[in-house]
Parts: sequence; structure tokens; C-alpha cells
Amino acid sequence: MSRIGRQPITVPAGVEVEIDGSTVKVKGPKGQLVKEMHRDMIIKYEDGRLIVERPANDKLHKSLHGLTRTLLNNMVVGVTAGFQKNLELVGVGYRASKQGNKLVLAVGYSHPVEIEPEAGLEIEVPAPTKISIKGVDKEKVGALAAAIRAVRQPEPYKGKGIKYEGEKIRRKVGKAGGKGKK
Repeated sequence: MSRIGRQPITVPAGVEVEIDGSTVKVKGPKGQLVKEMHRDMIIKYEDGRLIVERPANDKLHKSLHGLTRTLLNNMVVGVTAGFQKNLELVGVGYRASKQGNKLVLAVGYSHPVEIEPEAGLEIEVPAPTKISIKGVDKEKVGALAAAIRAVRQPEPYKGKGIKYEGEKIRRKVGKAGGKGKK
């Protein structure tokens, strides 16, 4: 059995779980998530625990077992604690600000870049060089963080750009500078 897939998910108090065929609906204090799981996976909710079982031991079902359990766990964690991604802006003159619901980035282009979050996501700018994205859906939080990072990815020579908090940028050495010139 899958080591991850066989672990039951403890559902905390205040979280409601509804299973309708392969559709799972999780409702908690931070919000509600609905996700369609693979139709072959067997999902049970009993005694305040979610249990995922697989119908057979073939390769597809083995791979889906752990995935389904992890997706369900992320739903439960999302509606109770939520998810957060932090980004940092590195570079002279690089800054972020918030205008209404939009994130406005000044990252070296001739124009400011505006990004509007999807419903259910919240963007905070605690400092001009820091961005925080919060939400209940881990997938959407990560996708928005990746979209913001893609506006100006960190470059390897000076390290300028938008990076995840704690991300290490592999630096390259520049040109040798004048060797062999006459």
C-alpha cells in the first residue's frame, strides 16, 4: 500500500465533509472547497476521519492513492488554517504596491504591471519589497505566486527579480573581462 495513501485524515471540529460519488465538498471556518476526485478511488468519511482506499493494486491506482489522500488533506488544511506564499522583490527600484484589489509591480519595465487575484485569494504587501498571497486552495495560491514570479524571474548574474521567500538563486560568474585583448 501507499505509505501516504493509507494514513487517515483527521477532520477537526467545525469542518463538514460531504462525499457525493467522486465529488468531495469540505466546508470550514475559512471557506469551502469542492473537488472532483478520480472515479476509481474509494473515499469514506467515518468517525471524524477521511479514509482513501484503492480498488486494485495496478500502477494507476497505486499512484492515485497517495495523490487523492494528499489532495483531500490539502482541502481540510485549507479550510481550517489556509495557505500562504511569500515573495520577495530584489533589485534597485523594484517595488510592489496595492491599489484596491490589484497588485501593482514596478519591476524595471517601462510600465507598471497590474495583477488582479482570483476570487478567494488575497494579496498583501507588508513592505514595498514583500508580497504575501493567502487563500484556502493550495493550487490557486501556488499558481498566483508562480504567475507573479513569472513577471520578472530572478536572473543568475545579479540576482534581480521576483523570488520566493527563502529561494536560493544560483549565481553565475560574469565575463572574464579583458583577457586576451590587445
